[in-house]
Amino acid sequence: MSSTSLQVMKFGGTSVGSPTRLHQVVELIGKHARQGPLAVVVSAMGDTTDWLLDAARLATEGDLEGALAVATRIADLAKANAAALAPGQAAALAERVDGLLAPLRQLLQGVCLTRECSAPTRDRVLSFGEQVSATLLAELLTAHRTSAAFRDARQLLVTDDRFGAARVDLVRTRERLQAARETWGHEVSVIPGFIAATPDGRTTTLGRNGSDYTAALVAQGLGASEVTVWTDVLGLHTADPDLVTDAYPVAHLTHGEGLELAAVGARMLHPRTMIPLIESGISLRIRNTMEPEHPGTLIDAIGSRDGQRPACIATREDLALLGIEVRKLSDQFQLGERVLAALREARVTVWMTAQSANGQSLAVVVPRPDAEHARSVLAAELAQELSRREVEPLEARQPVTLLTLVAETMGHGVNVAGRFFSALGAVGVNVRASAQGASSRSLSCVVDAADTAIAARTTHAAFNLAHQQVSLFVLGRGTVGGQLLAQLRAQQALLRDKHGIALRVVGLADSKRALFDAAGLALDGVETRLEGAAPQARTLVPLLDALRRLPVPILVDCTAAGGLEALYTEAFQRGIHVVAANKKPLALPWEAREALVDTARRNHVAYHYETTVASSLPVIDTLANLVRTGDTVRLITASLSGSLGFICNELTAGVPLSRAVRTARERGFTEPDPREDLSGTDVARKALILARELGLPLSLSDVALEPFVATDACASVESFFQVLATKDAAYAERVARCRHAGTVLRYLARIDPSKAGTGSPVIRVGPVGVEAGHPAADLRGSESFVSFTTTRHSDFPLTVRGAGAGGAVTASGVLADILRISQTLRGR
Repeated sequence: MSSTSLQVMKFGGTSVGSPTRLHQVVELIGKHARQGPLAVVVSAMGDTTDWLLDAARLATEGDLEGALAVATRIADLAKANAAALAPGQAAALAERVDGLLAPLRQLLQGVCLTRECSAPTRDRVLSFGEQVSATLLAELLTAHRTSAAFRDARQLLVTDDRFGAARVDLVRTRERLQAARETWGHEVSVIPGFIAATPDGRTTTLGRNGSDYTAALVAQGLGASEVTVWTDVLGLHTADPDLVTDAYPVAHLTHGEGLELAAVGARMLHPRTMIPLIESGISLRIRNTMEPEHPGTLIDAIGSRDGQRPACIATREDLALLGIEVRKLSDQFQLGERVLAALREARVTVWMTAQSANGQSLAVVVPRPDAEHARSVLAAELAQELSRREVEPLEARQPVTLLTLVAETMGHGVNVAGRFFSALGAVGVNVRASAQGASSRSLSCVVDAADTAIAARTTHAAFNLAHQQVSLFVLGRGTVGGQLLAQLRAQQALLRDKHGIALRVVGLADSKRALFDAAGLALDGVETRLEGAAPQARTLVPLLDALRRLPVPILVDCTAAGGLEALYTEAFQRGIHVVAANKKPLALPWEAREALVDTARRNHVAYHYETTVASSLPVIDTLANLVRTGDTVRLITASLSGSLGFICNELTAGVPLSRAVRTARERGFTEPDPREDLSGTDVARKALILARELGLPLSLSDVALEPFVATDACASVESFFQVLATKDAAYAERVARCRHAGTVLRYLARIDPSKAGTGSPVIRVGPVGVEAGHPAADLRGSESFVSFTTTRHSDFPLTVRGAGAGGAVTASGVLADILRISQTLRGR
């Protein structure tokens, strides 16, 4: 075989596990064989390796019939695949399969007699999968007019006798491959992966990713320029697609990046596979058997020249974190060296170590099934120190996941670690241990297994997506909720494309029903789908558990319901932000309100409620900025009800009270029950919220409240409107008196902090006649205003004025609070 432009291809078990896939493999090999010299490494068909393990177990248990039945299942799969591709040779190929598996049946009988399956015997059992697969592939290629020959890997690859995970003798293996190459013709060489042999001919296996390792060794020994691993995915992805739906194939990586990913357990790579390729400068390409036109992932010495190339997130699950801490440190103790040596001697794989700067504590990550064994090994190694209480009792946390960021350019920029850990902290993921290699090419941390998905998704988004993903769970589909959904429908594309924020509504609930989809609800018709959903008499807390797993989770309360403070608390404790247009949780007794706000603060999440006071007007933010900058607020005067402002203007224009209230309700200016507005209770809550922003420990009962309209006890809203009509004349007369006095009727709140502790009300809310020139005198429609008289703004009070009611206006304020959280997390 000529070594000119030699290519090596490796096909995994899924690629040869069915007639459709196998036919594609034969076509691919035939096409590439016409382009130049080719060697092929192949795995066992489908689940054959697992079946062989089952057969060995059954034989060990004395179930020979079961073991032989498994052998028959393996034969049936091979025969079915062969017959589908070469029906004219089906009988001959079936006989070939039976001949290949006859020694397996004899071996299983021997295992059954002795009830023992030693490591050498187990390797012999497992070798039959690759032998059958490679033999049949060579026969099928020849049947399809591609000259091919089976080459027994056991005559090419030399290993030690560490059965199950044999170590390759690289020098002897290279010598054998080079010698064999001289005797091969121009046919395609088909080599079984995974298996090898000791110098005296005993069959061994190469362990995890053994077939890929075989391909790398063959490429190195034959002087190939490239190895192509054909599999069932489009290439190496930026993250595990099962965890991160936004993961995508990486076009180009360096050998160094590939080695880092292999070292932290990326499923498609193994350090042993990468090392021969790196040593010989051989490229590795990962491609999809069923989409051969896709270029897949190329891993070579150069890597991508794109400065914006993606970073990869690798996750290694089912691990345990062992913690060792020394109480008394000395130069002679050498904690790290002793721990790692003991684990190495016990053949326990160590995935990560992290040692404190002074060497006093050490964290070791090991496979979870090995955790107890590792613990006992370390207890024995440190027995004297433990008995003298010089070492703390060994601690184990399990299960945990090793999360690793890999990027060639990571060491070339600043704040990579900051972005990595900030992203995790923003979604409430605790980092149990961390480590960074000297290459600055990777950064690893240990997280609890329950946080695996959210940690992978969050860090992947932080480094690979141009937009910030935000997950919204909306409560309420009424006036404000419905308008918010409409605005999201209209603005989603613009926010993503122009502002880098991808808002996704994952949940929608009303008082009886809920919809939830972690992938995002289709907004078109979502209200109708909610209405058609089955009523649910269960708490929303389980949905919060699902919400917390998503990027930037936000609970959005567009209701006016009471009692939701408990749900807010549950959300805060799960690391979920809350944006609310609901005033009632903020009007709870002072201690309860402070506990709610403190829960958000302690859990490092946002609680934004700008729209609870004056719809979309920036009142709370303005007041907070005044206080933060050291200004002293002396007086707040405000028209805080756009609905009552509208009603007052209608009355001034001569509209009867009952008709003005009904119009305000129809336009969405009032609460669903307008008595909330007319009683003044809604304004009192808003004034209380503002006063509390000044740190005044007041309650709703402290507000001196005069209703705009006395709300008589009525069974329903409609019956209230009938009563309201009887008051039309009285309110028309009141407006006439104001006009005669040169004033305008308004409903105002007045907050005077100087009254605190004097026995006089700090907050007064009620109807007043205001003279021309007062900020409230010329309010139009549903306008609101808030005037702040402060030490710095004493001669000319700082006034915020604008639309203060309406579903669309309030919804825009809610959306602004949502975007505020999103932009803060993006550092904007």
